[in-house]
Amino acid sequence: MTDIAVTVNGQQRPLVGTPAHATALDWLRDSGLSGSKEGCAEGECGACAMLLATPTTDGGTAWTPVNACLVPVYALDGQEIITAEGLGSVDDLHPVQSKLAEAGGSQCGYCTPGFACSMAGEYYRADRTPSVPELVEGTASMGSATGPCATTDTADGSCPVHDPEHGPNGFDLHALSGNLCRCTGYRPIRDAAYTLGSPEADDPLQQRLAQPAPEPVATDAEVDGARFVRPATLVEALRILRDEKDALLVAGSTDWGVEVNIRGRRAPLVVAIEQLSELRALTIEDDVASGAGGFIEIGAALPLSEVEKRLDGRIPLLAQLFPQFASRLIRNRGTFGGNLGTGSPIGDTPPALLALRARVVLASLSEDGSGVAEREVDLADYFTGYRQTVKRPDELIRAIRIPLPLATTTAFHKIAKRRFDDISSVAVAFALDIDGGVVTAATIGLGGVAATPLRARATEDALIGKPWNIATVKAAAEILRGEGTPMSDHRASSEYRSHMLGTALLKLYSATVIESKEVSA
Repeated sequence: MTDIAVTVNGQQRPLVGTPAHATALDWLRDSGLSGSKEGCAEGECGACAMLLATPTTDGGTAWTPVNACLVPVYALDGQEIITAEGLGSVDDLHPVQSKLAEAGGSQCGYCTPGFACSMAGEYYRADRTPSVPELVEGTASMGSATGPCATTDTADGSCPVHDPEHGPNGFDLHALSGNLCRCTGYRPIRDAAYTLGSPEADDPLQQRLAQPAPEPVATDAEVDGARFVRPATLVEALRILRDEKDALLVAGSTDWGVEVNIRGRRAPLVVAIEQLSELRALTIEDDVASGAGGFIEIGAALPLSEVEKRLDGRIPLLAQLFPQFASRLIRNRGTFGGNLGTGSPIGDTPPALLALRARVVLASLSEDGSGVAEREVDLADYFTGYRQTVKRPDELIRAIRIPLPLATTTAFHKIAKRRFDDISSVAVAFALDIDGGVVTAATIGLGGVAATPLRARATEDALIGKPWNIATVKAAAEILRGEGTPMSDHRASSEYRSHMLGTALLKLYSATVIESKEVSA
């Protein structure tokens, strides 16, 4: 216990005596670092955002913004974080803080520390590339009083080229998708983001990125009868699962953190597995030459943001899903394993994985206790009831395997009250093969319309072997409306959910028709 500590803003701080269930946010505020705020306590507002030093593939470090309100503080043992207090000082503001002040991006100030940390994470992103390099410094968003559309340096007087979600300096607005502001409005915050240049060479936080990130540290802390353990190996984690019936597995803690904060849940033993190397690999086995196919295997504890980055669009259906999954702050910690492990019927990843015909790799301790035994389960057979699965108490999800080749026509439709950072009312994922105008294969995954995520098998059968035309689609859409057993709740009525199912297939058909016309043209 005496060696358990976290490096905060360059200073090592011990965790001795801190409750085992404490979040990083509670611990920081109790330690006098009150810049981080609690707005929602469930990862939606971002007022608690901090920067976590995470490893990069080249052996360096990245500053990754995460929600301090969800991270168990003992999960930070041996790790390094930066809070708003560590960005700059009153006499020497950080560039992010300075630009926020100049643009009027702070009013009451409650959300500002979180915005500053999320913006700093994007400021230090290594692959942030300005679309108009000469306009990086001193420019703001399109159409603002001080932005490049008001006074421009371009020869023809036009605005710099950038899309609605990226600034001319390469700033990705999705970096702020998990940060909410209730009084200032987002225009000045966006303007501040778009005026950021590149870090100076002597910037301490920039220099730190060239050094390796902290290695995972095996942790075992017990306080007042509650215990937090980070095993050193997968075998050790599985041994705990076998021997300790009350053990609770936690990866990104984006779900369990909410239970702790909002519902006051406590666990006698929390086992953190997010740092296990055996659960963080991403491999592609693609034997196209032999015609045998292959698979893509994604480690169950690899953060979704990292999966998105490593896949780099390799699975188009997941590329559509990722920007709609909660927020960047959540995706920086959330995992496939956690989303499937909860067994929730409204998780965003299960419908997409069902459409991709994914299989779940479950690991348990071998009979002699010295190694790992595995079994594969089709995801369509994984869910058995409301928040119930075939996973045994002594098992954990090691990886998700997606078979290759992928379907040629895919789409992910999420119906929610907000465009981003919201729970879906209905989620539908399509994976179709259309050859010569005929549907040769179809897999459809549904979420939010039954006690479990499910395959729309009746609709699949109605499509396979039929011509891909409006008559087939309308007939299949009527069948899709009747799939599942949707219920009414505060998010949507059962009638609305059924209606959304029916329109989803029509929407997909319209998209393919438009795409076909564009290709022909």
